[in-house]
Amino acid sequence: MVAIAKQVGEKRYRESYGRYFEDFEVGHVYEHRPGRTITESDNIQFSLLTMNHHPLHCDAAFAQKSEFGKPVVNSGLTVAIVLGMSVADVSQKAVANLGWKEINLLAPVFPGDTIYAESEVLEKRQSRSRPNHGIVTVRTTGKKADGSIFMTFVRSALIPMRGHGVEDAAGY
Repeated sequence: MVAIAKQVGEKRYRESYGRYFEDFEVGHVYEHRPGRTITESDNIQFSLLTMNHHPLHCDAAFAQKSEFGKPVVNSGLTVAIVLGMSVADVSQKAVANLGWKEINLLAPVFPGDTIYAESEVLEKRQSRSRPNHGIVTVRTTGKKADGSIFMTFVRSALIPMRGHGVEDAAGY
């Protein structure tokens, strides 16, 4: 999402990211940029930080004997990066993430791979319990630089309507 510059004073502007509920349209696809090249260091640090000591992620000698022949990036890291890539477009203004489902890991990711993401709006509806908010559901797809899909997931977020977000209330 291209930042929107909001004037906050004379000759003064503040960038604003994200979309309000009204800005989402079913069927629209948002390509999230920039991409991210995942390093060996990213993989090892994330694996150790999250206490996932599976040798396929952090032991090159072990991984060399696997069907992959080299270390595989921890899928928790790829989920986190792909999710993070989608925030500026999908949930920067969200009050809350409501859930993830249908997380599908379709292909391995290796250190050195560059990944990208895109999200398609599947559904939107006004919230029944919060009249100034709506629920937006998207399918996010992770792709390698060659275009091959390695991951998909569906998530829903509670998004304020224009004039009812934190930015609006707090003058942020």
